[in-house]
Amino acid sequence: MTTTHDRIADAAEVVGAARRVVVFTGAGISTESGIPDFRGPNGVWTKNPAAEKASNITHYLNEPEVRVAAWQNRLATPAWTAEPNSGHRALVTLERQGRLHGLVTQNIDGLHQKAGNDPAKVIEVHGTVWFTRCWDCDDRRPMEQALARVRAGDPDPSCLECGGILKSDTISFGQSLVPDVIDRALEVSDECDVMLAVGSTLSVFPAANCVPRARAGGATVIIVNGDETAMDRYADHLLVGRIGEILPQLVPDASSDVD
Repeated sequence: MTTTHDRIADAAEVVGAARRVVVFTGAGISTESGIPDFRGPNGVWTKNPAAEKASNITHYLNEPEVRVAAWQNRLATPAWTAEPNSGHRALVTLERQGRLHGLVTQNIDGLHQKAGNDPAKVIEVHGTVWFTRCWDCDDRRPMEQALARVRAGDPDPSCLECGGILKSDTISFGQSLVPDVIDRALEVSDECDVMLAVGSTLSVFPAANCVPRARAGGATVIIVNGDETAMDRYADHLLVGRIGEILPQLVPDASSDVD
């Protein structure tokens, strides 16, 4: 009988021999840092279905009360104080070894960069919560500037350049992805010899297309998640369990680099 330890060891051997690993991460890698996912048992939208409205661009643009609630939620998001966990740090080790070809993430929390991954390697397909962007003139500024205005009493701060609607520089439902960003994500997926998909249900498109694209290009696919995903059928190695425990075992020498 093949044990979990054996399956991890087999996958670690593949990673250790790889030259171009592309890592695809979702919300599951950040839950151990205290950032809840959206639809899980303790997810943001599970606990507060009304919060999902703020992630829909139509509601956000047309309903001022949705924006007011969204700004209050931004004040309290755990992303501002969250720290990278052992899973994030294992991916930094992978980069230091020269094996990381690209890090495609659906996450908007910036924890990969905070852990030490080169921002040039991180492809944020759904944007980042650390900046705002004006819907009208595209002006982009650090999020903290807008949050300071909210704390000072402005419930729905507008763009300082044109007076337009401000939102976080993230991709909302109903909003198109940035073509250059998703194209780069798919390009590095085409080029990899190992696709390591971590903490994602792999059900949100077009970002999830990275996995079948990598497989079609001949890459070995390793999926690490706490539960089943929509693309388990593509996995050469399927590892179910705690990401912060599994990832350091997959990356050679990562266990000695993490707490």
